[in-house]
Amino acid sequence: MARRRDDLLTAEDFRRAARRRLPRLFFDYIDGAAGDEITARRNCEAFAQIALHPRALRDVSDRTPGSRFLGGSFGLPLMLGPIGSLGMFRAGAETDAIRTAHRFGIPVCLSAFAMTAPEDMPEPPRPGDAWQLYVLKDRGRTGAIVDRVAAAGFGTLFVTVDTAVTGLRERDIRNGLRRITRPNPAMLCDMARHPRWLLDLARIWPPQMGIARGWPEAGRSYLEQAAFLARQIDPSFDRSDLKWLRARWKGRLVVKGVLHPNDVLVCLDAGVDAIVVSNHGGRQLDGAPATIATLPAIAAAVAGRAEVLLDGGIRRGADVVKALSLGADACLLGRAYVFALAAAGEAGLAACLGHLRQEFDTALALLGKVSPADLGPEDVSAGRA
Repeated sequence: MARRRDDLLTAEDFRRAARRRLPRLFFDYIDGAAGDEITARRNCEAFAQIALHPRALRDVSDRTPGSRFLGGSFGLPLMLGPIGSLGMFRAGAETDAIRTAHRFGIPVCLSAFAMTAPEDMPEPPRPGDAWQLYVLKDRGRTGAIVDRVAAAGFGTLFVTVDTAVTGLRERDIRNGLRRITRPNPAMLCDMARHPRWLLDLARIWPPQMGIARGWPEAGRSYLEQAAFLARQIDPSFDRSDLKWLRARWKGRLVVKGVLHPNDVLVCLDAGVDAIVVSNHGGRQLDGAPATIATLPAIAAAVAGRAEVLLDGGIRRGADVVKALSLGADACLLGRAYVFALAAAGEAGLAACLGHLRQEFDTALALLGKVSPADLGPEDVSAGRA
């Protein structure tokens, strides 16, 4: 028997529902990670190793979960992170994500691999809304993308720096996703076994990648265009290029994919506005540390000179509380919101965010706090005590 939609509350609920609805190659694409997927598991397990310290006899009757970051005031210290191929999980998923994020008063970062072009946002970009950039071998094309993003009204650019090469994601390799530019017979059979997904995607078939508009050499299908863009990512991108980008982009510049304090200093020297502590969801280097484990050292290196965001392992509102207690200004949500969209569309994402907001507010109150700004290292400790 199918589960009622109101039974779907947590990230794991939505993950199980998404697994039933999606063809295997697309579920594995978002659920999988590099190598043995050790780092992906660490991201979540490390949060479980952090204890929260409740406080009593404090007036918490007047609470606000709101927070300021990336130049705006938001309903939660949370944003939807960039997810490639989001539109392949459900037709219109990017539009659903943008509208739901805005309804909850949080920003969203669109992936460089989005089906939505910068010019085609269903609603005008709001403060904090961002576009993800990969610096390409062709700096002229990179500059043209930057100009398109600025002209579309985005005030924030996320440059991802942890993809000099693509991690070895073995589920994708086994499923053939790394080798093809159009579905093969095995993939078509898998898709046929998921008729709800297939009928839904038929409404937008063949899908196209938004940023590839005007690139005839990239091909005509999404898979061709995504493969083309991936081949253009420049492994020589370094600190001098970051300074070039800082000079080119006049808005807020965020560097995503930092795990080492020394890299923080390079970013600060280039004049970035924020840093995202991220291991790409464990999809790049298996064996890398959990992001929450590296957060205190990164925050100490930043020392208030830029904002610090954290990505990786956020599944519950209490995880956001733990990250803020250890030095983050806000967190990015990734797999959790993709599973919700894939399973139940806009209503699913609204349910996921609503439950996460309730969890965050509950944890805040039971810690004796009335605002995210009140959280600090005294509210957490390592271990399950």
